[in-house]
Amino acid sequence: MQAWGFAVVILATLMVATVDNKIYERCELASRLQKAGLNNYKGYSVGDWLCMAHYESGFDTSFVDHNPDGSSEYGIFQLNSAWWCDNGVTPTQNLCHMECRDLLNRHILDDILCAKQVVSSQIGMMAWDSWTRHCSGHDLSEWLKGCNLQLKPEISKND
Repeated sequence: MQAWGFAVVILATLMVATVDNKIYERCELASRLQKAGLNNYKGYSVGDWLCMAHYESGFDTSFVDHNPDGSSEYGIFQLNSAWWCDNGVTPTQNLCHMECRDLLNRHILDDILCAKQVVSSQIGMMAWDSWTRHCSGHDLSEWLKGCNLQLKPEISKND
């Protein structure tokens, strides 16, 4: 009977974990990013952020990717445990002062705040290889098509 109780607790925990994740729709995420002040943040548009998040996680807040060095990347922006969060397994700088598991739910304000820190303290969005490969220097207007956002004009990344 004790094993049955343990199994129920595990299943309940898994159900809660999966219920709290979210795969965002493009325009819904665009709106959230705009409201969080990411349009023109350090010269990057909402299109830059959408493009990067698409190629990093497919807009899936529960996405985790494991790296050969033992670190993992978490959440919609794939923030690395070696630098940005504590996964409780590998050594970390934990520069965002958070648990990595907190990046795996539908509440993305903490993800956004940490991603802003990455952009501020690194070499901008070049910190994400996927942004460099798929987004940098490309026309990103397609990412916003049909989203009805009231965006301010872009500011040059050099300003």
